[in-house]
Amino acid sequence: MTTPPTGQEPDYRFTLANERTYLAYLRTSLACYAGGLSAVQFLDLGPDRIVAKIIGAILVCAGIVTTAGAFRRWQLNQAAMRAGARLPVTRLPLMLGATIAVVGVLGLLFSLWR
Repeated sequence: MTTPPTGQEPDYRFTLANERTYLAYLRTSLACYAGGLSAVQFLDLGPDRIVAKIIGAILVCAGIVTTAGAFRRWQLNQAAMRAGARLPVTRLPLMLGATIAVVGVLGLLFSLWR
């Protein structure tokens, strides 16, 4: 059985906004999964397709980290709102942006090199 949350119940609008942010991160992680699997399946960047496999693995790993990070962020935000504290800082958007930029540059370089 779960223990009831402690603290004061936040305004429902903030709870729903927190949930929408969580769902947006889940959509992003699904896009990473789809992009990674598509890269492995359809990119032809060399004879053994190692670059496509690397790009695919990076994107799928980014999706896994995003899924876990999104849930943790949702939990921490919910707890902070209940306690009336500041919302915690997250590095998840930076990680996602950097990963997508690196994968994009990698794909572009190998496409031009080929």
